[in-house]
Amino acid sequence: MNMRRLIIFIIATICMLSCMAQQDRRVQHKPYIDLRPLHFGILVGMHLQDLELENVGPQTITDDDGNVSNELILCDADKWNPGFSVGVLAEMRLHEHFTLRVTPTMHFGAKHLTFLNKNVTDANGQPLRQTQDMKNTYVSIPVDLKFAALRWNNHRPYIMAGINPMINLTGGDQDMVRLKRFNTMLEIGLGCDFYLPFFKLIPELKFCWGLGNSLDTNHKNELRDANLRAYAGSVSSAQSKMFVLTFYFE
Repeated sequence: MNMRRLIIFIIATICMLSCMAQQDRRVQHKPYIDLRPLHFGILVGMHLQDLELENVGPQTITDDDGNVSNELILCDADKWNPGFSVGVLAEMRLHEHFTLRVTPTMHFGAKHLTFLNKNVTDANGQPLRQTQDMKNTYVSIPVDLKFAALRWNNHRPYIMAGINPMINLTGGDQDMVRLKRFNTMLEIGLGCDFYLPFFKLIPELKFCWGLGNSLDTNHKNELRDANLRAYAGSVSSAQSKMFVLTFYFE
C-alpha cells in the first residue's frame, strides 16, 4: 500500500463517518461506558511490516586468508509482509475528548529481504539473487493520546498519536542482516468507537514509523561465515515501518 492509497483510504473513511453522523438519534448502547476514569479491554489485529534500507554501494572485503575483493551487493525489502497481533488495553479518561491509552501488544510477523550480487551471475547471466526471511516477534508497549469527537448515537470517530517502544525477541545470530533488539516507533492513526448492546468494538488503522537506525551495524563482525559479511555490510541503515489494523473489545 503506497502513501497515495493510504490518503485516499483516510479521506474515504472520514467521509463515511461524516455521513454516519447525519443519522437521526437512536437508542444509545452502553451510555456511561466512556465516563469511567479507567477501563480495560483486549485487542486482536493484523499488520504489514516493511523495511526502508539504505545500501552502501561498492565494498572492499578482506577474507580470513587476507584476500581483498571488491563487492557490489544491493539489498531491498521487496514486499510488505502480513502478520498477526494480540494484546490488552488500558485507557484512562483525561477529558471529554481526550484519553490516554496503553496497549501492551505482541506482533508476530516477518520481513522478506532480497540481495542482488552484481559481481556474480547465475546460469541465466543475471546477478546472483539471495533471499532472507527475517522472522520477527515484537513486544510493544504503545502509549497513545486519543482525541475523540462527541458521541453520536452508537459511534464516535477519533484520531490518535503516540510513541511505541518495541523489543524484538527473535533474530538469528548468523542471518545476513539482523535488526537491533530495541526500537522505538512513532505512530498515528484513526478509528471509530462502535457501541454495541453488550460491549464496545473499536476498529483502528494506524501507521508506525521507526525512529533512528534499527539495523544492527555490528552484526557483520559476528558472522562466522566470511562469505556472508559482504551481504551484512551491504546495508548501512534500516527504517522499520508497519501498517496495523486493530480491533479493540471493551
